[in-house]
Amino acid sequence: MMKNLMRLLKSNQAFTLIEMVIVLLVISVLLIVSLPNISSQSKEINGKGCEAFQQMVQAQVESYRMTEKSLPASVEDLQLAGYLNQEETTCPDGRELAIGAEGNVTIINEP
Repeated sequence: MMKNLMRLLKSNQAFTLIEMVIVLLVISVLLIVSLPNISSQSKEINGKGCEAFQQMVQAQVESYRMTEKSLPASVEDLQLAGYLNQEETTCPDGRELAIGAEGNVTIINEP
């Protein structure tokens, strides 16, 4: 019985130290190649998020106009009237929005 167990243990194949080092090297190279690409895209992603937020606030301005029969003077007016959450006053990248006299929402503080 002991001989069968020893034979079973010897027949199992496992990774050697060299194979593990090669696998880790390949993973490291893939990370080194992909991380700069991912980080360079984050600025573009935040910009798209800001544009989407601008469109959402524009829709809330129109909703405010239909309900209140006037235009809000600022994003804070929308917030106080309950059209925006307390956290929703700036873009994901930190830029702020302004509402013009005609009710158009624009992004200020361009990067």
